[in-house]
Amino acid sequence: MKQRIHLVLLGVQNLQASVAFYEGLGWKKSPSGNPEFVLFDLGGVVMGLQSREAFAADARFQNGQGQGFPGMALAHVTTTPQEVYKMMERAASLGATIHRAAGPNPWGHSGYFADPDGHLFEVLYEDGWTFAPEGHLAIQ
Repeated sequence: MKQRIHLVLLGVQNLQASVAFYEGLGWKKSPSGNPEFVLFDLGGVVMGLQSREAFAADARFQNGQGQGFPGMALAHVTTTPQEVYKMMERAASLGATIHRAAGPNPWGHSGYFADPDGHLFEVLYEDGWTFAPEGHLAIQ
Protein backbone atom coordinates (compact mmCIF):
# COMPACT_ATOMS: atom_id res chain seq x y z
CA MET A 1 0.00 0.00 0.00
CA LYS A 2 1.41 3.35 -0.99
CA GLN A 3 1.45 5.95 1.76
CA ARG A 4 -1.43 8.03 0.47
CA ILE A 5 -4.94 9.12 1.39
CA HIS A 6 -7.16 10.10 -1.54
CA LEU A 7 -10.55 10.91 -0.01
CA VAL A 8 -11.68 12.31 3.33
CA LEU A 9 -15.35 11.37 3.78
CA LEU A 10 -17.51 13.22 6.29
CA GLY A 11 -20.99 12.18 7.33
CA VAL A 12 -23.02 15.28 8.16
CA GLN A 13 -26.39 15.95 9.76
CA ASN A 14 -27.47 18.56 7.20
CA LEU A 15 -25.77 18.26 3.81
CA GLN A 16 -26.95 21.61 2.44
CA ALA A 17 -25.84 23.47 5.58
CA SER A 18 -22.44 21.76 5.49
CA VAL A 19 -21.96 22.57 1.80
CA ALA A 20 -22.86 26.19 2.54
CA PHE A 21 -20.31 26.25 5.38
CA TYR A 22 -17.43 24.97 3.23
CA GLU A 23 -18.42 27.18 0.31
CA GLY A 24 -18.42 30.02 2.84
CA LEU A 25 -14.79 29.22 3.54
CA GLY A 26 -14.10 29.78 -0.14
CA TRP A 27 -14.04 26.13 -1.16
CA LYS A 28 -15.46 25.36 -4.58
CA LYS A 29 -17.83 22.43 -4.99
CA SER A 30 -16.77 20.02 -7.74
CA PRO A 31 -19.19 19.20 -10.57
CA SER A 32 -18.00 15.59 -10.23
CA GLY A 33 -20.24 14.98 -7.23
CA ASN A 34 -24.01 14.74 -7.04
CA PRO A 35 -26.74 16.14 -4.76
CA GLU A 36 -26.27 13.29 -2.24
CA PHE A 37 -22.45 13.13 -2.44
CA VAL A 38 -20.75 16.53 -2.66
CA LEU A 39 -17.04 16.72 -3.51
CA PHE A 40 -14.41 19.38 -2.85
CA ASP A 41 -10.91 19.26 -4.38
CA LEU A 42 -8.46 19.99 -1.56
CA GLY A 43 -5.39 20.17 -3.78
CA GLY A 44 -4.56 16.50 -4.09
CA VAL A 45 -6.97 15.15 -1.50
CA VAL A 46 -10.71 15.16 -2.13
CA MET A 47 -13.25 15.73 0.64
CA GLY A 48 -16.67 14.15 0.17
CA LEU A 49 -19.76 15.08 2.18
CA GLN A 50 -22.83 12.89 2.49
CA SER A 51 -25.56 12.38 5.05
CA ARG A 52 -24.53 10.51 8.19
CA GLU A 53 -27.34 8.00 7.64
CA ALA A 54 -26.32 7.21 4.04
CA PHE A 55 -22.68 6.96 5.07
CA ALA A 56 -23.50 4.69 8.01
CA ALA A 57 -25.62 2.42 5.80
CA ASP A 58 -22.82 2.15 3.21
CA ALA A 59 -20.33 1.12 5.92
CA ARG A 60 -22.88 -1.32 7.42
CA PHE A 61 -23.49 0.49 10.71
CA GLN A 62 -27.00 0.23 12.19
CA ASN A 63 -27.41 4.02 12.20
CA GLY A 64 -25.42 7.20 11.89
CA GLN A 65 -25.79 8.28 15.52
CA GLY A 66 -24.12 7.50 18.81
CA GLN A 67 -20.80 5.99 19.77
CA GLY A 68 -20.66 3.23 17.16
CA PHE A 69 -20.35 5.21 13.94
CA PRO A 70 -17.62 7.90 13.80
CA GLY A 71 -19.19 9.89 10.96
CA MET A 72 -15.87 10.04 9.09
CA ALA A 73 -13.59 7.71 7.14
CA LEU A 74 -10.26 7.96 5.38
CA ALA A 75 -10.42 6.39 1.94
CA HIS A 76 -7.81 4.83 -0.30
CA VAL A 77 -8.80 4.56 -3.95
CA THR A 78 -7.13 1.71 -5.81
CA THR A 79 -6.36 1.45 -9.52
CA THR A 80 -7.79 -2.08 -9.87
CA PRO A 81 -10.63 -4.01 -8.21
CA GLN A 82 -8.17 -6.71 -7.10
CA GLU A 83 -6.27 -4.21 -4.97
CA VAL A 84 -9.38 -3.63 -2.84
CA TYR A 85 -9.48 -7.29 -1.83
CA LYS A 86 -5.71 -7.49 -1.22
CA MET A 87 -5.68 -4.39 0.96
CA MET A 88 -8.67 -5.54 2.99
CA GLU A 89 -7.03 -8.93 3.56
CA ARG A 90 -3.81 -7.20 4.61
CA ALA A 91 -5.65 -4.90 7.04
CA ALA A 92 -7.44 -7.88 8.59
CA SER A 93 -4.15 -9.72 8.99
CA LEU A 94 -2.79 -6.73 10.91
CA GLY A 95 -5.70 -6.73 13.37
CA ALA A 96 -8.16 -4.38 11.69
CA THR A 97 -11.86 -4.87 12.40
CA ILE A 98 -13.73 -5.50 9.15
CA HIS A 99 -16.99 -3.54 9.10
CA ARG A 100 -17.88 -4.37 5.51
CA ALA A 101 -16.01 -7.10 3.68
CA ALA A 102 -14.63 -6.22 0.26
CA GLY A 103 -17.13 -6.88 -2.46
CA PRO A 104 -18.79 -5.58 -5.59
CA ASN A 105 -21.41 -2.85 -5.45
CA PRO A 106 -23.31 -0.82 -8.07
CA TRP A 107 -20.39 1.55 -8.69
CA GLY A 108 -17.31 -0.66 -8.26
CA HIS A 109 -15.72 -2.58 -5.39
CA SER A 110 -15.22 -1.52 -1.78
CA GLY A 111 -14.81 -2.54 1.82
CA TYR A 112 -14.52 -0.82 5.21
CA PHE A 113 -12.21 -1.56 8.13
CA ALA A 114 -11.38 0.13 11.42
CA ASP A 115 -7.78 0.40 12.52
CA PRO A 116 -6.85 -0.75 16.05
CA ASP A 117 -7.93 2.65 17.41
CA GLY A 118 -11.30 2.46 15.68
CA HIS A 119 -10.61 4.95 12.86
CA LEU A 120 -12.67 3.98 9.84
CA PHE A 121 -11.07 3.42 6.42
CA GLU A 122 -12.70 2.64 3.10
CA VAL A 123 -10.75 0.86 0.38
CA LEU A 124 -12.43 1.30 -2.98
CA TYR A 125 -12.21 1.00 -6.73
CA GLU A 126 -14.52 2.77 -9.17
CA ASP A 127 -14.15 3.03 -12.95
CA GLY A 128 -14.98 6.74 -12.88
CA TRP A 129 -11.99 7.89 -10.82
CA THR A 130 -8.94 9.19 -12.65
CA PHE A 131 -5.51 9.97 -11.25
CA ALA A 132 -3.16 12.89 -11.92
CA PRO A 133 0.47 12.09 -12.82
CA GLU A 134 1.42 12.79 -9.18
CA GLY A 135 -0.90 9.99 -8.06
CA HIS A 136 -3.70 12.01 -6.46
CA LEU A 137 -7.32 11.86 -7.54
CA ALA A 138 -8.15 14.17 -10.41
CA ILE A 139 -11.63 15.70 -10.28
CA GLN A 140 -13.07 18.72 -12.07
